[in-house]
Amino acid sequence: MSKTALLFAGQGAQVVGMGKDLAEKFPSAQAWFDRANAALGYDLAGICFNGPEADLTKTENAQPGIFLVSWVAFQLLKEQVQSLKPKAQSPGAADTPLDFEHGTLDFQATAGLSLGEFTALTAAGAMSFEDGLRVVRQRGKFMQEACDVTRGGMAAIIGLDETPTREACAEAGVVLANLNCPGQLVISGAAENITKACELAKAKGAKRALPLTVAGAYHSPLMASAQPKLGAELAKVNLVSPIVPVISNVTAQAHGTPTEISTKLVEQVCASVRWEESMRALLAQGFTRFIELGPGTALSGFMKRIDKSAQMLNVADAASLEATVKALAV
Repeated sequence: MSKTALLFAGQGAQVVGMGKDLAEKFPSAQAWFDRANAALGYDLAGICFNGPEADLTKTENAQPGIFLVSWVAFQLLKEQVQSLKPKAQSPGAADTPLDFEHGTLDFQATAGLSLGEFTALTAAGAMSFEDGLRVVRQRGKFMQEACDVTRGGMAAIIGLDETPTREACAEAGVVLANLNCPGQLVISGAAENITKACELAKAKGAKRALPLTVAGAYHSPLMASAQPKLGAELAKVNLVSPIVPVISNVTAQAHGTPTEISTKLVEQVCASVRWEESMRALLAQGFTRFIELGPGTALSGFMKRIDKSAQMLNVADAASLEATVKALAV
C-alpha cells in the first residue's frame, strides 16, 4: 500500500490571484477566506486575490497568505475526496465493482518548506487554524523587522554540490539557508558578502549564482532578533501532538513533543532548511505519493530532482484540484 505525504508551500510561492478561483467556485473555500479575515482583522483574502503585488510580497502578508491558500487547498481536497460518489451502475449489474467509493483523504505524514512547516503542523492537528494563521502573520512581521535593521540578501546556487558551496559560504562569511534538491542550494547573509559568495561559488564550478529578490537574509543569524518574539507568540498557542508525523526543517526528522515543536519552530528562523534530506527520509520510509498544497509547484520541481519515480500531485487552483482528485480516485 502506497504511503502519502502532504507538502505545504513556502514563502516565494505567492502570486496575485492565488486562491481566487477556489473562492469563486467553492463556497466552503470562501468561508475559510472570510474566517481568516475575521481572525486577523483585515482583508488578507483581498490582498491574495487582487494585490497589489507590493502588498502581497510584504513578508507579513505573504506568509499568512500562503498559509491560508495552502490550508484552503487542503480543506477542499479533503472535501472533494469525501464527496466522491460511485458511478451509476447499469441495470442488472449489481455485482459489478464500483469505480471508487466514498472515502477520506488518507495521508501518513506532512512537511512544509519554512513557513509551510506551520501549515503542515496545523494540517496534522498540532494547532488550530486561527492560531496557525495568527502566528504565521506575527512571524512574518518579526522577520520583516529583522530585515529592516540588517542589510541582508540571499542567492540561489545552481549546479554546485553542498561541500564546495559550504566552502564558499565559509570564505565569504555567509550561511547555507536552503538545501532544496540536488543542484539547487540557497545561501543567505549580509548583502555585500552574498556578492562575494556568488563569485566564489562560480569559481568553484557553479553553473549559476543568482541573487534573489528578497527582503533580507532569511534562515541566517541576521534573523536572530525574530526568535524570542516568535517564541513568545508560540507560548500563547495551545500546541498538541500531531496526529501524523510532521517533518522538521531543522532536523529532517519527525517533530517530538509540543514543547519540542515550539523550540524547533523558533530555531528554524535562523537554521538551514534541510528539504532534500527531509524528502529522502520520507522516501526511505516507503512514501511514494506526495501532494503539494498551496500556490506554485516549487516543491514538485524539487521532488523531480530528488526522486523522479515519486508520484507528485498538487492543488493550487480549481484545475489542479480536479486533476488530483481524479488521480486519487484511481
